[in-house]
Amino acid sequence: MMSKEKRRVPKLRFPGFTEDWEQRKLSDISTKVTTKNVDVHYTETLTNSAEQGIISQVDFFDKEISNKDNINGYYIVENNDFIYNPRISTLAPVGPINRNKLNRTGIMSPLYTIFRGSNVDLGFLEWYFQSNHWHRYMKLNGDSGARADRIAIKDSTFFEMPIKTPVNLKEQVLIGETLEKFNQYITLHQRKLDNLKLKKKALLQKLFPKNGERYPELRFPGFTDAWEQRKLSQFTARVTRKNGGQSDLPLTISAQDGLVDQRKYFNRQVASRDMSNYYLIKKGEFAYNKSYSEGYPFGAVKRLNYYDIGALSTLYILFEITDKNISSDFIVSYYMTHLWYKEISKRAAEGARNHGLLNISTEDFFDSELNIPNSIEEQVKIGNFIKEFDKFITLHQRKLDHLQLQKKALLQQMFV
Repeated sequence: MMSKEKRRVPKLRFPGFTEDWEQRKLSDISTKVTTKNVDVHYTETLTNSAEQGIISQVDFFDKEISNKDNINGYYIVENNDFIYNPRISTLAPVGPINRNKLNRTGIMSPLYTIFRGSNVDLGFLEWYFQSNHWHRYMKLNGDSGARADRIAIKDSTFFEMPIKTPVNLKEQVLIGETLEKFNQYITLHQRKLDNLKLKKKALLQKLFPKNGERYPELRFPGFTDAWEQRKLSQFTARVTRKNGGQSDLPLTISAQDGLVDQRKYFNRQVASRDMSNYYLIKKGEFAYNKSYSEGYPFGAVKRLNYYDIGALSTLYILFEITDKNISSDFIVSYYMTHLWYKEISKRAAEGARNHGLLNISTEDFFDSELNIPNSIEEQVKIGNFIKEFDKFITLHQRKLDHLQLQKKALLQQMFV
């Protein structure tokens, strides 16, 4: 009798199924699609994204990439056809295989490998390719030497790919349906999270006066005074203390995540081993990262929240609040808005962007003006409100991350 270790069975299985899975080749359960768009009957070009799956090329790139004169040589992709994209990425280390679920026919470049499933549940096959069980075969039989961003593999070799499948079609269907429902549950939570972020963005726009105005659109009861304009230098002081070996924690400023451990963020230490000449930042102090990125055209200002001390490159501008009538949480919330962009833009030098950094002097940064309520009570209410809203967002993000980990575990354990 075959030992348990050698049996072809998944770690996680539905009750009632006990048979060994059978090993088949991809060619046993699919056929290659080579029908070309000869008469230019179809004009919508599709692409295969590792993150978004099969999507219209126009939606993915915001423009048409394919040449209208050449699409008669493109392959016709019908609904439920599978597409292999040889381009490798972090999300798809051997390239993604996705199923066309757009409920319409399109066309794709001959650079893709297209195949149509048969004698197998399509949901099962789709989720099998979302797992990493087929990656080893591709790495052993594919070649990425010629182009580091692509896997080169012959069609004959690709369709020799071994795939273990349940003998019982009902088990295949159950696996496909279960993973599909779980994924829908994740999508639902992602939408909730996205909606919360949009609500926060809308609240920030209403809780702070627009540029040139003194009254916000949305206000807590009991506050009616006009806000006043104050220069950053009037209630803060620059921090220039050197680390001198006090902290061995290299920090970086992420526009989305704030001040974070550089080693975890980059999976390596970018900072020099000797950080004695770095700035020493303490909990509650702020830092300005002049490095800009998509969605953050003027960099980011963040407060140190999670660590008592840390070491920061001298490329950053550090400051602390010195006025007891200014709420730190309010300033955190203010720098979540886009209102400060105008002030930085006015003060940045001509040819302001150089090697990914905004060209603004420390003096000009501290000369920037902020709209602030006269009442610290109003500042506190705004700061606390946004802080509590952020906690709510964080809870949803953690739940979503947990669901993604569960999905990864299911993909690992439900297939052989």
